[in-house]
Amino acid sequence: MGSKSVVDLIEDSSGVHFSGFRMDGLEARNTEMGHTTTSTPGNVHKQPFVIGVAGGAASGKTTVCDMIIQQLHDQRVVLVNQDSFYHNLSEEELAQVHEYNFDHPDAFNTEQLLQSMEKLRHGKAVDVPNYDFKSYKSNVFPARRVNPSDVIILEGILVFHDPRVRELMNMKIFVDTDADVRLARRIRRDTVEKSRDIGAVLDQYSKFVKPAFDDFILPTKKYADIIIPRGGDNHVAIDLIVQHIRTKLGQHDLCKIYPNLYVIQSTFQIRGMHTLIRDSQTTKHDFVFYADRLIRLVVEHGLGHLPFTEKQVITPTGSVYTGVDFCKRLCGVSVIRSGESMENALRACCKGIKIGKILIHREGDNGQQLIYEKLPQDISERHVLLLDPILGTGNSAVHAISLLISKGVLESNIIFLNLICAPQGVHVVCKRFPRIKIVTSEIDIGLNEDFRVIPGMGEFGDRYFGTDDDDQQMSTSFSSTTTV
Repeated sequence: MGSKSVVDLIEDSSGVHFSGFRMDGLEARNTEMGHTTTSTPGNVHKQPFVIGVAGGAASGKTTVCDMIIQQLHDQRVVLVNQDSFYHNLSEEELAQVHEYNFDHPDAFNTEQLLQSMEKLRHGKAVDVPNYDFKSYKSNVFPARRVNPSDVIILEGILVFHDPRVRELMNMKIFVDTDADVRLARRIRRDTVEKSRDIGAVLDQYSKFVKPAFDDFILPTKKYADIIIPRGGDNHVAIDLIVQHIRTKLGQHDLCKIYPNLYVIQSTFQIRGMHTLIRDSQTTKHDFVFYADRLIRLVVEHGLGHLPFTEKQVITPTGSVYTGVDFCKRLCGVSVIRSGESMENALRACCKGIKIGKILIHREGDNGQQLIYEKLPQDISERHVLLLDPILGTGNSAVHAISLLISKGVLESNIIFLNLICAPQGVHVVCKRFPRIKIVTSEIDIGLNEDFRVIPGMGEFGDRYFGTDDDDQQMSTSFSSTTTV
């Protein structure tokens, strides 16, 4: 595999445009002087994952939603259509229904939509109107009962138009389909399914549909986190979206249980880097490059959990700037040898930082033996960043943390930094040490019968330091230290 990122490869092959995730509302932040810059996540994690799907009429929104729901069959997913919230037409409007613009924002009862979505987000069932497009009334048929779920998909041409509706969404998808394709689909749908005259369809399109798309729908494309060309035909994009949703749902479940677990905000850049370092065909050069990028992100995020104090400085303009001063009393401790891969990123972020070493030999699932330790003499007075890329069973991590505590380090002063976690390891460490913090970039499925993280990324130390091919004996002797 070359040095080109997976995101570039996907864009080249499928035309997917990723404008970056903004997972609004997934983490609570509370800055307080003398405390860590990131507070314990609160009720925000108990809310469902809300996905907005917008795009022009006949762009393929429904197909995209159906494919997402089908692939998330093991999750509780509900679909809410903006079309259900059309206003009831008055007698005067019914008399001139062909002059009524159903593609205008004012055609929707947005207040009712907001009320329904707020109830769903707070775990309450709602009765969604069942709009009748023959009588243009919402009280002809019984309302549809929608129960609270893990994932809520809100679909409609103008779901991004109102900023209050956008604020409810964790992910915003815009289905971008060529105008000629949308018109052809609309003609086929309206003439075949609704038995409408093709002349009337074209007249409505030129009079209302196209102007409304240009004026109201297309401008909301800028709010999208993900833009999918070709709609339901773009299987690559939909697969990636579903993978991301699964990752976030799994992370949320653990974050609900353990407020001291922090998963850095996921983007397709991060997913792309994970894809490369997990690929068994990735070269050592690329593995090290992208692993270093991920490690730097985790280290930076971990440093954000250190305490700070307010500090005022004089700028070159002679003005006073009120900011914060970095935590001075800290050190790193790497678990040999995989943890040593994280030392350069820590040194790059913290000039002159002291770094200690711990070597733990592991046999099977439960046996650990401390082989070597060299720690700063004043470590009990410092905040400690414990470094190891993989958290597997958690047993060796418990051994390392117990050693630090025996040296006088406060449990609340330990931040454990790694790239991936197995849920089993998170349970073991967080239950034993509820006051430490774990900062990671992804949580994997679990462990296999050999206690290796799956899907995982193999023996991290061997791949990073290049000993998987040229020194099999060393690979074997150290393999037990790469999963803690």
